[in-house]
Amino acid sequence: MRLSALLAVVLLALPASASPPVYHLLWFDTEDYIEPSADDAALRLATELTRRGVRATFKIVGEKGRVMERRNRQDVIEALARHDIGYHAENHSIPPAPAVYMEKLGLLEGAAEFERREGAGAAGLRRLFGVTPSCYGQPGNSWAPQSNLALRRMGIQVYMDDGKQVGLNDQPFWYGGLLYIFNLGANTIRADINDPAKLAATLRSYDALVAELKRKGGGFIQSYYHPTEFVTTEFWDGVNFRHGAGPEEADWKRPRLRTRESSEQAYRLLLEFVGHARANPDVQFITARDARQLVAPPVDHAPPAEALRLAESIDVNGRYSAAEQLLSLLGMPPRYVDGPTQRGETVFTGNEIARPAFDRARADARDFIEREKRLPIHVWIGSQRISLADFAATLAADTGGATVRLHHGRLDVENHITRDAAGAYNWVIHPKGFAPEALLEQARLQAWTLKPARLR
Repeated sequence: MRLSALLAVVLLALPASASPPVYHLLWFDTEDYIEPSADDAALRLATELTRRGVRATFKIVGEKGRVMERRNRQDVIEALARHDIGYHAENHSIPPAPAVYMEKLGLLEGAAEFERREGAGAAGLRRLFGVTPSCYGQPGNSWAPQSNLALRRMGIQVYMDDGKQVGLNDQPFWYGGLLYIFNLGANTIRADINDPAKLAATLRSYDALVAELKRKGGGFIQSYYHPTEFVTTEFWDGVNFRHGAGPEEADWKRPRLRTRESSEQAYRLLLEFVGHARANPDVQFITARDARQLVAPPVDHAPPAEALRLAESIDVNGRYSAAEQLLSLLGMPPRYVDGPTQRGETVFTGNEIARPAFDRARADARDFIEREKRLPIHVWIGSQRISLADFAATLAADTGGATVRLHHGRLDVENHITRDAAGAYNWVIHPKGFAPEALLEQARLQAWTLKPARLR
């Protein structure tokens, strides 16, 4: 029996009084290919967690995988293979970073460039570990929405990282056709591995967080670290590639190392935190691969009565994306479609549209979506056009008369995308002052695909 079917059977078999599930995702960005002791850190973390019966997700940089092979670290590779393998970019921080090289590209061009630059690293991990990576997460906060299309083509179904660019209710969500475990807000919790005095307060916060999620009917918590954190006092990439610097490999510098005592303390604090979480009977540790099976499928049928709300607000409507609502109004079967590639504008004289002209526009929109698997930029009324937002609102408000009154759509769904480009992309590796407004504009266009990820 396939894993998805087995999980469905198990979940259906649970009694109605079962405690709401609280799932904890523990992941490690396994990236430092400059400092050799970071290999030993990954080995120890993977081994200690296996010994405790906890499977984590190790998101590995493509170059890190190749370096482990060159160093003959089969012991590290075998230890990591007992956990879930994710992907963390081809080389992480050697410029240009993903957000930098996709900043000026559209949806389709950016996806092609991402796949060209990052595809080899994912393929290398597939060869090394024998599995397609379960997830991807960007280096630093170098996030770009175009990567979603490329990741789907690469067979990667989950986007797991942290950032401020997009979020929904501090829980996982569907966006760009991927399950996003991203921007979980207060549901992201980390034990401070540098200060033992903070551990007790962190454990109390963790218990309160679990209790609150149970009260709400269950949900997800995440914690993340980097193996290199356990052996170094500074990040390897900040030492070498700060603000887009690109020294040659011969000039790379190794980061400063922790003392043995400091390193041992870091391991101890993390493992005490994990042990406390594991001892909570209401918590289950899962991986990114598990999470994809625990949530309901990504496509749903929005009842027409619900979709009519697009006339007032184009937004996530309960369990339905704005795109699903629009497809429902068009009488199309449920399917995933991308958002538009550009922002359209309404250039239409008058407030009324003749019924035959509107019906032709509706049929034309359906045909475009069928062929292109994405939403159109605008819809034509003869030689004039109306924006996608105005078309959706007009369609939802249509009363079926001889003429159709033009309505203007309110794109509230875009409020789930940050307006703070400088803050969202403030990473030491990005060029100084990097604030890619164009990427956030692309993200807003794809907000039509946004909706909650519901537990099965």
